[in-house]
Amino acid sequence: MESQSTTTSSGYEMPAEKITKEQIHQLAGEAIAARDSIMKFWLERCEDKQHGGFLTNFDASGKDTGTSEKYLNTQCRFIWTFSSLLRRGGDKEYERLARLGVDFIIENFWDEHYGGFYWKTNRDGSELDNGKIVYGESFAIYALSEYYLATKDPRGLEYAVKTFDALQKYCADTRYGGYREYFNQDWTPETPGFGGGDRKTLDSHMHLMESFTVLYEASQQEIHRRKLKELIDLIIDIMVDHTRGSGLNQFNLAWESVPALSLKRTWNAERFGERPAEPTQTTSYGHNTELVWLLSRALEIGGFDKEPYKGIMKQLMDHAIQNGIDWQYGGVYRDGLRETGKPIVLEKEFWQNAEILTGMLDAYKTFGNEEYLQAFVNVWRFCQKYMVIENLGEWRTLCDQKGNILDGNIGNPWKVSYHTGRSAMEVADRLRELANK
Repeated sequence: MESQSTTTSSGYEMPAEKITKEQIHQLAGEAIAARDSIMKFWLERCEDKQHGGFLTNFDASGKDTGTSEKYLNTQCRFIWTFSSLLRRGGDKEYERLARLGVDFIIENFWDEHYGGFYWKTNRDGSELDNGKIVYGESFAIYALSEYYLATKDPRGLEYAVKTFDALQKYCADTRYGGYREYFNQDWTPETPGFGGGDRKTLDSHMHLMESFTVLYEASQQEIHRRKLKELIDLIIDIMVDHTRGSGLNQFNLAWESVPALSLKRTWNAERFGERPAEPTQTTSYGHNTELVWLLSRALEIGGFDKEPYKGIMKQLMDHAIQNGIDWQYGGVYRDGLRETGKPIVLEKEFWQNAEILTGMLDAYKTFGNEEYLQAFVNVWRFCQKYMVIENLGEWRTLCDQKGNILDGNIGNPWKVSYHTGRSAMEVADRLRELANK
């Protein structure tokens, strides 16, 4: 199909020329090299040889800046990364590291008395924050299920299922649906407001969908498939604005959309960079496109019909194309206003740019629209030029709109191998498929 020039809401025109087959082959080669460079970076540095588990904090030169604490989500993200590489045919070193991570979280994060995983430990594994956060529990399910699929170590599926069962027992909201998200050690709700005890988020529910997808793939239990479908429909029916084609952010317990707060124990509360006034009704272009490709994967693994969801999937992608992609300088903006779609934080952060790469290729595969491929190339070029640190392969954390460095660090307690590494794996897979057609 021929592509025609389109003017975005920001007044800039998307390129009209088609991406050629030769360019696809070149991009596929670049993606494979990027994947291998990212993995090499972490393979050489992440293992904590003193205490077990993984180190997370590295500066722009790749030097360990000192990991004084370990978060559940990032320890699990390493487990997932190495397990996923193993499933893709990686060598035994990936299995050793994945097993190292599983050993560490079961020994130090698992709560033998109340069930579930603690949120945070000291570097040596001693208790630091024994709260139970659904966002963190979802990554435990995600990582342990992937680990089981890669190794067939029964502990992976055992603890994934035990965590899933704890969520159904303590977190499922039998009145309004979905899951409450923030708890104390004994599963009593956290305080309202910034503690999150009275909030539900698209972020946590999307990652639950992601984790239930892999859990069902691993277990083949009908209860896991049914709960996955419930989550899919809850997200699409309630947590997405079907008029504007954007994801909503935060809700009260009764699923009324409310202006977002930077809840404690979240990336928003701890990230560096510009902050919109709070509370503000915002949407994330990178998050919305991540939702689309994770939804597509969930429908595929669950064996559900994708057709009823294609309309809103395309709306979400087109909203990002029109409002989130910076067609002047490249990359994707960090945050936009829910009501208008207009970007309000123009910085370029690692994870939105990583996720939108997979999302755009996934949308191109599903819908065949050339603008999705153009958007992919736009963001890819920006990331390779400004986000990737030369000679190290991994990405820095944050740039301004034009690519100037705001936070040059490669790793922190939230940013490790998950978004960039997974994006590189998914992009390489998709581009190779396109190149071979």
